[in-house]
Amino acid sequence: MRQLLEAVFMRAFKPKSVFHWCKFNPRYKLAATLAVSHSSTNTSPQRRQPNYGVLPRLFGASLLATGAVTAIYLASPALYADSGSPATTPTIRLKEVHKHDRKSANKWVTKGTRVYDITDWIPGHPGGEVILHAVGGSIDQYWNIFTIHKKAEVYDILEQFYIGDVDPRDLVDGKVPVEHVDDPFANDPVRDDRLVMLSDRPCNAETPAGELREWTTPNETFYVRHHMWVPEVDQAKHTVTVELADGEEKTYSLQDLKSKFIEVKITATLQCSGNRRRHMSAEARSTNGLQWGVGAISNAEWKGVRLRDVLADAGFDVNEVPDDTKHAQFIGAEAYGASIPIEKAVDKLGDVLLAYEMNGKPLPPDHGFPMRVIVPGNVAARSVKWVHRVVLSEEESPSQWQRRDYKCFGPNVCGNPDWSSAPSIQEMPVQSAITSLRNVSCNSNKARDLLQVNGIEEDSVVVEGYAFSGGGRKIIRVDVSADDGRSWHQAELVPDESLGKKAWAWLRWRWVLPRSQAGGCFVVKAVDEAYNTQPDEYGPHYNFRGNLTSAWHRVGYGVPGR
Repeated sequence: MRQLLEAVFMRAFKPKSVFHWCKFNPRYKLAATLAVSHSSTNTSPQRRQPNYGVLPRLFGASLLATGAVTAIYLASPALYADSGSPATTPTIRLKEVHKHDRKSANKWVTKGTRVYDITDWIPGHPGGEVILHAVGGSIDQYWNIFTIHKKAEVYDILEQFYIGDVDPRDLVDGKVPVEHVDDPFANDPVRDDRLVMLSDRPCNAETPAGELREWTTPNETFYVRHHMWVPEVDQAKHTVTVELADGEEKTYSLQDLKSKFIEVKITATLQCSGNRRRHMSAEARSTNGLQWGVGAISNAEWKGVRLRDVLADAGFDVNEVPDDTKHAQFIGAEAYGASIPIEKAVDKLGDVLLAYEMNGKPLPPDHGFPMRVIVPGNVAARSVKWVHRVVLSEEESPSQWQRRDYKCFGPNVCGNPDWSSAPSIQEMPVQSAITSLRNVSCNSNKARDLLQVNGIEEDSVVVEGYAFSGGGRKIIRVDVSADDGRSWHQAELVPDESLGKKAWAWLRWRWVLPRSQAGGCFVVKAVDEAYNTQPDEYGPHYNFRGNLTSAWHRVGYGVPGR
């Protein structure tokens, strides 16, 4: 009987997948442990790989001991196909699936037309509780968002939780009807028509060029970068929990933050790591990701409390950081996660905030209502929206947005790199862009004062844009050219109204020149206080993800919006 059971096991399952499932299922966790103990003793226990070959014997013996031979037979989709007995496949009505939602003791999902009881999988799910959004319904639309799931090994693990098929009476054209598939984006807010939309599910949209001329970007046209849906959050019930490295926790409501800590205002620019990615694709090689122009950047005044003060109140020594704490991890209500070095989190001059206001108003839903992290000077991916948990840890965030997406590699690396070989992006490099290029007439009353200030008495061109550098480094100079970089001039730096310990906000600049001096291509490059400047070409700093694009920005005369 044991040999027969092992043969059935090898036919029905991939032992490597069963090893992972055994780890998640307490009933068979011993089998996984024993598989590791049967591995080679030439490596340390921490690096020892399981001996998948013994799993048929270990797993089969466990089932045999409980008299569950029938269970493994019924759980095997492969054996269904071979048996020619579809009548043995359990069928389940959709209304029964809906009953097994997050409130139920047993949590079910559908994938296609198959039904799975994932109750034992949830505690070990790498994505945390985000999977609870799908229980009682379909996981298809979530896996379309989290494409990391679309791997053979993940499908194999899921199959171990198969319990039946959706009853054919509930299907339309062989599929689960649309009305039975929850739409995670159904309650997303309505966006301003002026935003330059790159994708709508999830929403990703640029600030329009006209709004980039303003010192602070209006909330309605502040660029939007989402990886998922906008979660519905009840401000009265929302809290943020701080977890120290020793496991101690302290929870704060929004009212707690406002009443217990000094409120702070800073002016800070948020910039996506993919800002200007479209230029790298056009001038070097194609890149992966949303093809942003110059509008994946915006500036706002933020109000909140210092993270440093909250951590101190939670019992963390912000002046003598313990050796076992290297990172501050942030987790959002929709399951997005990221982290920053602890040195930035507790820096007296770092201005890291738990923010609840934006340009004098409560945070809009698209920008983190009711509470978000603001990490000025760092890539915007670290300023987690809808934050509900701060974890102090020796490790950086385990999320894919920390460990994979926001990294850069050499120009020769593409496709499937060793993600662990590159550090996560934190501070941003120096950046500048042309956002407006317009002709003005010397006969215009509106333009006369501007031309007089610049000593010009003929028709002219007004060139405007932004410049910014990460880490709070101030922009000290903006160089502009009207002949594709053959000759240079310095742009006027428009006075700002920045708040904060360092230069967290962009600098606007302007250059006015006679139209007769305009060549075929305008160029801009900026210099920060550390004398960092921008490379002249895209090729040398090409990376297949198109992150941190910061080469000279060129705009052909008469070709606005490039």
